[in-house]
Amino acid sequence: MSTPSAPARGERADALLALTEPARALVSAGALAAGYPLLRLAPRGEPHPVVVLPGWLASDVSTRTIRRWLGGLGYPTVGWDLGRNHGPRPEVVEGIRTLLARTADQHGAPVSIVGQSLGGIFGRRLAERSPELLRQVVSLGSPFAAVAPRRNGGSGVRMYQEYRKLRAVESVRPAPPLPVPSTSVYSRWDGVVDWRTCLQEEGPRSENIAVHASHLGMGLDPAVLWIVADRLAQPRGAWRPFQRPTRFGLRALFPAD
Repeated sequence: MSTPSAPARGERADALLALTEPARALVSAGALAAGYPLLRLAPRGEPHPVVVLPGWLASDVSTRTIRRWLGGLGYPTVGWDLGRNHGPRPEVVEGIRTLLARTADQHGAPVSIVGQSLGGIFGRRLAERSPELLRQVVSLGSPFAAVAPRRNGGSGVRMYQEYRKLRAVESVRPAPPLPVPSTSVYSRWDGVVDWRTCLQEEGPRSENIAVHASHLGMGLDPAVLWIVADRLAQPRGAWRPFQRPTRFGLRALFPAD
């Protein structure tokens, strides 16, 4: 009997991760319910506006949990109110820019963006074009470094590239840092995008943080919510890299890498 090749084994592993995405998202939801008392101990910082952007084909319904969570921590939090995220259509791009400017003007302060998947890509593009309006960007499972697929790039990246009609090249490199503080949350157990496409070059104001979550469960995972709270609590102008919590066994929620 022949032994499956490395590419074949990799494809099977990718397929298994993709097939188990919904079930693993439910596990994150259960962990959130069980761990909520501990999450109430999450860091809190200066109240400032937060815009939460949904992933591809998702709407504000998908970010309801994280928006309620941030609102409970004292942050004025809004969704994008643009229906389902079908990609960078002109009305969507203009709508997000208008939302960002309006929110910053309303609160008289730069905005933090928390973006899931494609929403994180939008957030990074906004930071590149309008850094004066942004305090920081936190992306959750966002394949912003997807200059090329890994074999097939992960189903989410492949579909998004097909939608955008992007030409694939043959390497995946960490994306350059943004002009504002940026945190990329990624998971090696992501069954939708290749986790390597979620990495940026690390520096004084840029970091990558690993979690155990599935792609669909990012907005429900206790570790992800703790990270978001910790990042938003960073004082303006005094951003520091994330330190894994050590209290109450919370460190176990975070992989070593």
